[in-house]
Amino acid sequence: MTLLLRSITLFALVITGLLLVRFFFFSLPSYTPPVSLPAQAHYNTPLGQHLQPLAVKHLGKTGVYALADGQEALLARLALVDAATTSIDIQYYIWHEDLTGSLMFQRLLQAADRGVKVRLLLDDNNTTGKDAILSTLDAHPNIEVRLFNPFLQRTFRALGFLTDFFRLNRRMHNKSLTVDGIISIVGGRNIGDEYFDAGSGVAFADLDVAVVGNVVPTISTDFNRYWRSRSAYPLSLIVPPAAVAKTPPLEQNDATAKAYLAALAASPFTERFITAQVNWQWVNAYLLSDDPSKGLGRAPAETSVMASISPMMEATQQQLTIVSPYFVPTQQGKKLLQRVASKGANVAVLTNSFMATDVAPVHAGYIKYRKPLLREGVALYELKPSATVSEQRESVLKSSGASLHAKTFTIDNHWMFVGSFNMDPRSARLNTEMGLLFESEALATMVNNSLLTVERHAYALTLQGKSLRWCTQENGERHCYDAEPGSKWWQSMGVRILAWLPIEWLL
Repeated sequence: MTLLLRSITLFALVITGLLLVRFFFFSLPSYTPPVSLPAQAHYNTPLGQHLQPLAVKHLGKTGVYALADGQEALLARLALVDAATTSIDIQYYIWHEDLTGSLMFQRLLQAADRGVKVRLLLDDNNTTGKDAILSTLDAHPNIEVRLFNPFLQRTFRALGFLTDFFRLNRRMHNKSLTVDGIISIVGGRNIGDEYFDAGSGVAFADLDVAVVGNVVPTISTDFNRYWRSRSAYPLSLIVPPAAVAKTPPLEQNDATAKAYLAALAASPFTERFITAQVNWQWVNAYLLSDDPSKGLGRAPAETSVMASISPMMEATQQQLTIVSPYFVPTQQGKKLLQRVASKGANVAVLTNSFMATDVAPVHAGYIKYRKPLLREGVALYELKPSATVSEQRESVLKSSGASLHAKTFTIDNHWMFVGSFNMDPRSARLNTEMGLLFESEALATMVNNSLLTVERHAYALTLQGKSLRWCTQENGERHCYDAEPGSKWWQSMGVRILAWLPIEWLL
């Protein structure tokens, strides 16, 4: 009995100690967001003069240009920041301080020097080591930086998870950039070399869309909602002033960086894009976005992105195509897909193979759903780690690299979604997400056509009895594998062990 009492007392002391540490060292500062307004549309600018005639001609519609190519996706962002005259609103989950990230930081500083008002909202989960450059940006009179769900302990961030796990486990996964209130880029890409085909490391197959016209004011309003939410804190309240850097970020000067910059400079895309000479498709478009209070666990479930897209998927009549790098459908999602397939609709899912994924625990959460889905007629494809898809310029798989990152789905060749939302519990329940839903046969066809040649770049999964097989085209011949292609036995065992753990809600 004495030992039990001592154990209980020790446990109580530890809990009390953690609570005291949190109260004195990890309590967020008191802060009431000031009133702010969405960016106003300014068409009386060089950029606006090119876009306004198109917007007027297609009143009530949204112009869409798919950015499937990594270099085009970066050039579009750089071009818009360079062309900005009044405002730049920008929010991202990840922003690396590498070649492309440094380029973007530089261009934001240059825009601010011209008098452009810049609002930069970053999720704080991936800002480690960037306090100095963020403080440099924030010190500019025309730039304000805010952090979403910030860590109070800047050096030993793990301590934050120990004392405030349920807040810090919720992140802002949104990705958008809006310039002068008249044009936006929304999609799956963060800011970093792997998202823009830069460097020699792993590159992501990804997808963004540039949009003009009817939906842009809604995107601006949504950004402002996040900007003044209770989870968005001014950098100056979180980061000590001493962290200010003395110099702005510099471009990298190695051979790979020089070659990439030369390719950017030689591309005719910037001029065509900034003068609106690209092939805009004018369609109905709708913004789907989580309430930012989801970052505190306070958003009603019925307001979520998941609540919007689930009924649409359920109503599929002919074709449901899902592209999701992290695919953990859960029991609820599995049953939804099985119901759709049971109606006779074609259901296809493209995700990463084990050797292509960058998050092994998520793959562990996915593997237990493969056989049940295949038995009910759901087609599963897993991207190869060696995939190089360059034949189709507008293919969602366009990439020089080896990991899928695009997040899109189509329904009945009529609806297409592009955004930050993964088909997993984290996107559904924990992180805030956003995306655009388009009513467009042409855009939906673009995604579906990408899957027509998928066997050259992915494994098609089949069931042979109770066993899985991975089949693909290699050198013009069909090859099949009886185990996770490219993996070692100990890697497969490790993933299976992870799959047994009760961690699906975290994935």
